Amino acid sequence: MLTDIITHNLDVIFCGINPGLKSADDGHHFSGRSNRFWKVLHQSGFTPYEVEAIHDTSILDFGYGLTTAVARATSRADELSKEEFDDSLETFKTKIHEFQPRYVAFLGKAAYKAFSKKKEILWGAQDEDFCGAKVWVLPNTSGLNRGFSLEDLVASYKEFYLAIRE
Repeated sequence: MLTDIITHNLDVIFCGINPGLKSADDGHHFSGRSNRFWKVLHQSGFTPYEVEAIHDTSILDFGYGLTTAVARATSRADELSKEEFDDSLETFKTKIHEFQPRYVAFLGKAAYKAFSKKKEILWGAQDEDFCGAKVWVLPNTSGLNRGFSLEDLVASYKEFYLAIRE
């Protein structure tokens, strides 16, 4: 089971699609060997050093939190059904209303597509808020996401980092 790392009034809550099996097993976000989240977060400016997954709760010290759209762990996000996203939406909305982050950053398009009911979503800033939070869609850092190199990921996350600092 993977526990949210979340508190009130964060700058950003990063929302993964769902936990990978390794993360769920060891209880730490983005702990899979091939996941590039912590490296990308550091290289794009969000953290002054690369946080180790075992110290994932320290992300709160920087004003960021972590959650997932769907709680069920899988080896691949495409194993989730539309119904699982639908069933998770109210819980997710309640969480965002309660904790009131400035931004929700969806990691990958799948969760935001399911939650917003939009057919097409562009990367980056979205036009509408989600439960009072601004929305940004970032590429997923999973090692299974071969469409984005480390450099591409860092560039996308850096754009977001600079935008929230304005």
